[in-house]
Amino acid sequence: MSTLPVAGGAHVRRAAIRLIRDDRRAVVLMVLLNALAAIAGLAGPWLLGRIVDTVTSGHASVHAVDQLAGAILLCTVAQTLLARSALAVGYRFGERTAARVRERFVDRALALPASVVERVPTGDLAARGTGDVSTVAVTLRDAIPEVLIASAQALFVIVAVFLLDPLLGVVALAGLSAIPAATRWYLRRAPTAYLDEGAAGSALADELASTIAGTRTVEALGLQERRRAAGDAAIARARRTRLRTLFLRSVLFPAVDVSYVVPVVAVLLVGGTLYVNGLLSLGAVAATALYLRQLAVPLDAILIWLEQLQSSGASFARVEGLAVIPRAVVTERRAPAGDRIEARGVRYAYDGGRDVLRGVDLTVRPGERLALVGRSGAGKSTLGRLLAGVDRPRAGTLTVGGVPIAELPPSLLRRQVVLVTQEHHVFRDAVRDNLTLAAPDASDDDLRSALAIVGADWVRELPDGLDTRLGGDGFVLDGAQAQQLALARVVLADPHTVVLDEATALLDPTTARDAERSLAAVLHDRTVIAIAHRLQTAHDADRVAVMDGGRLVELGTHDELVAADGTYAALWRTWHS
Repeated sequence: MSTLPVAGGAHVRRAAIRLIRDDRRAVVLMVLLNALAAIAGLAGPWLLGRIVDTVTSGHASVHAVDQLAGAILLCTVAQTLLARSALAVGYRFGERTAARVRERFVDRALALPASVVERVPTGDLAARGTGDVSTVAVTLRDAIPEVLIASAQALFVIVAVFLLDPLLGVVALAGLSAIPAATRWYLRRAPTAYLDEGAAGSALADELASTIAGTRTVEALGLQERRRAAGDAAIARARRTRLRTLFLRSVLFPAVDVSYVVPVVAVLLVGGTLYVNGLLSLGAVAATALYLRQLAVPLDAILIWLEQLQSSGASFARVEGLAVIPRAVVTERRAPAGDRIEARGVRYAYDGGRDVLRGVDLTVRPGERLALVGRSGAGKSTLGRLLAGVDRPRAGTLTVGGVPIAELPPSLLRRQVVLVTQEHHVFRDAVRDNLTLAAPDASDDDLRSALAIVGADWVRELPDGLDTRLGGDGFVLDGAQAQQLALARVVLADPHTVVLDEATALLDPTTARDAERSLAAVLHDRTVIAIAHRLQTAHDADRVAVMDGGRLVELGTHDELVAADGTYAALWRTWHS
């Protein structure tokens, strides 16, 4: 998988319904308050029409007009208070629902298989977790309550016009017919346009992130022009998709603005004719015209948010895309019967390409230290990932204690095998919190012991000890210190098998050997599989497995393989020279 998927329309609708169902009481209250506010808002034009009819009749009294005016004021106050209450309920609903969206996104992102996370552009996942989630949150907080209020107002206004005079209602609807036509034209094109805009934004974010992360490489190899050209292409694509959505809005909004004038003019002409012929009162004509002018406000709100809803709909589809990623099928619930790891005829290929592992047979005995060595691209890291259950073989079997590794649930698998690579992450939190991720119940003495084992003496010199905050404005670790922190987590996790994929590559040779020896001493009754280019690790191992071209070509002790004068012996001589 090279890109994250986008959820389909049916899935997005089900997800939206589920969000509404999760807070149905707030939705019902919001609809009720909006309806009452809309009804209160309808009283003003009708009462104003009564005032017009009372005045034109020639029998009006100041007291009667004052009473009608007072009723208009009361209705206006009631509408304001009800609308404000509805908006407050809507905002609370929006914030709670936005929190659910954020929490589900984080849960799904954390539940993604490591193999998926590593193969998708980091900018895409970051853009979905920041920009797209924020867009959805703003829409849930602002758009939904305002659209509900506007929809209720528009519906009641149209009903009121028909109640005043059915003929004027038909004329008004005919004048508004351009709005549905323009909206349909917009909605046919908008979803695709906004999805393209979101994808272009993710591509731009990924392009910028990769360029920034590889700044030193770009400078060292003189790739500035190439990276600038790639960045310009990503910016051009983002600009092109943005202009497309802007064009759609530039057609929709003017067409709608013109449509607001047409029904008012038509009602005044038809209503004036009916009044002249004594078929309709002047107050009814005035009230109808005021209702139609009042209709522009909710329709404006709906159409303005319609554009935002298209954007947020595309964002929601991207956020929900994580839910449609296939998860590995977990079929094994039984615990492995022992710690022996066995590979038989294992083959593996990345994304449907050629096999990078070709029929590997290997048995890792409990408690032994096995070194995986070989030239770059030989398949060492790939085999390590399969041994740790990160990926599953395309063919063959790979078991621990007789149970397929890749079919174990993560909670059970991680108590068996832990993979530690060169890549590590330091959270912007205290040293203690960074360590207790691996062992939540560990005491401070346990944490200090784990740090001492990996040679992290620098922790004792920190101003606040284990409470010192790391990263950001806190203490900034260098590469070696961050790697030591990761190794301390392994000590605290204490699995029966540890796969170290160049885990000490960032440490100096002396510190690396000390850390590896300390780890081996702590895990003397555990299995340690070390993948390293430093062949001193192989020299200290119980056995050495030599990979070449995706195959396991040699297996034995260091002395046996040197005496055999094969692939390992050549690597050993090259490393020593």
